[in-house]
Amino acid sequence: MKALQILQTRVFVTATACKSPIVCNGLKRTLSTFRSLTAQDRSVFDSMIEHVTDDPQVLSQRNTEWTKHYQGNAKLVLQPETPEQISEILTYCQNERLAVVPQGGQTGLVGGGVATAGAEVILSLDRLNQIVAMDETTGILQCQAGCILQAVQTYAEERNYLVPIDLGAKGTCQIGGNLSTNAGGQYYYRYGSLAGNVLGLQVVLANGRILDLNYSRPSLKDNTGYKLHQLFLGAEGTLGVITAVALQCATYPTSQQTALLACETYDQVLQVLKLAKKHLSEILGALEFMDQIVVRLLLNKVSRIHLVNEDDGDAHPYYLLVETHGSNIEHDQAKMENFITAALQEGLIINGFTAPNESARQQMWTIRESANPSFTAIAYGYKYDVSVPVVEWDDFITDLRQHLTQTLPSDTMWVQGNWGHILDGNIHWNLAIPGRHTLDPRVLEQVEQPLIQRVLERKGSISAEHGLGQSKNKFLPLVHSEATLQTMRELKQMWDPNGILNPGKVLPPTTS
Repeated sequence: MKALQILQTRVFVTATACKSPIVCNGLKRTLSTFRSLTAQDRSVFDSMIEHVTDDPQVLSQRNTEWTKHYQGNAKLVLQPETPEQISEILTYCQNERLAVVPQGGQTGLVGGGVATAGAEVILSLDRLNQIVAMDETTGILQCQAGCILQAVQTYAEERNYLVPIDLGAKGTCQIGGNLSTNAGGQYYYRYGSLAGNVLGLQVVLANGRILDLNYSRPSLKDNTGYKLHQLFLGAEGTLGVITAVALQCATYPTSQQTALLACETYDQVLQVLKLAKKHLSEILGALEFMDQIVVRLLLNKVSRIHLVNEDDGDAHPYYLLVETHGSNIEHDQAKMENFITAALQEGLIINGFTAPNESARQQMWTIRESANPSFTAIAYGYKYDVSVPVVEWDDFITDLRQHLTQTLPSDTMWVQGNWGHILDGNIHWNLAIPGRHTLDPRVLEQVEQPLIQRVLERKGSISAEHGLGQSKNKFLPLVHSEATLQTMRELKQMWDPNGILNPGKVLPPTTS
């Protein structure tokens, strides 16, 4: 408990240490001096764009996200169709001090797309949904920010290319939201970060200026000035609104071999990870982790689960979904078979099952992608997307479970399960109190700061792929030095002097 008290003190002291009066005053304006919407504002917006609504049902849906953790109070939803319309909207809002929340598919975990106090205008990117072009020689794809990820994936696949990101929420999330949170997904290890595959962006600044950051003329190699587009990736709409992207796509793998493996101990999981890198090497595409608690939930949710314990029908302690991406089916099948044989011979897996066809492969991915909705179905979810060194995962999970056993009331039944992208250390930690479908502040108090503390003690990251939003920004002073935070504030002040863009997100609260 003493360590937790120290953590709380550091957050408070560091978060209030803003050394530049100009910058601090600008940041304080984000919640204190925004003007409320008027009928005149509505008339102005109606003259700018066709799709403006204050329908209560629409606002109810737009003022929260799927976790139901955050509740906004925005009064108006704007749906522009061009970057020029966004420019006109932002110019007006900047001059009139109206706060704006850029919003995509609402699939985040940290409230990045939900309005904070004082923000009354939601800027929806839904109608900027055109796939502009694809160079079928280089694999460079250009599309607008409101495109659904799955639609972009399908478009690229039809042209023999693969979009370098895949997520369970691909049917709902938008590419603009993926870019604004620098989302990762299961293929991060194979194809690199989303940011690393972005060749150019189109962005609208708070003053209405439209920036073409190599978007209209993307090149695989370019060294013409500062790489400004990288600053908007992961900025969650606080520096500018991303309206389009030029993205490098990989050639679509004609051979995809997939296997589901079961392990008895976490040490075996680590040994299988090493073995996969050794035997599958250049074709290793993904390696996904699920623990016993998660798979137990899935037994009732997915039509078929492979590799349960034959004696009692229970799930094994750990599961790994392994996939390769290559171009030679026979070669890749042989490598996968050799890998599984080696794992069996070394006693590292209890059993393994390879997908004989595409239908079976999709079934395996359905199992993995059902982890999140199946966990959410039983109760309100306390969900944390963090990075922890993989050698520390078991200790991290055990340490937190022991903490919960000691601090939560003895009559509280709780379920804690984990899944994640073990190749890059990204773990999705989840807690639910069955039957309780609303946030309990007492539970949150015993979960959030202790979890953040344990992540930092292990030199991990408090946000792996879902951003900071309004949830984790208060912990940013524990991650970055005051000099770094001050530079971030100055950048925000330069590009958004009135703080109208997604206020209350990313940067830690400033009270002095």
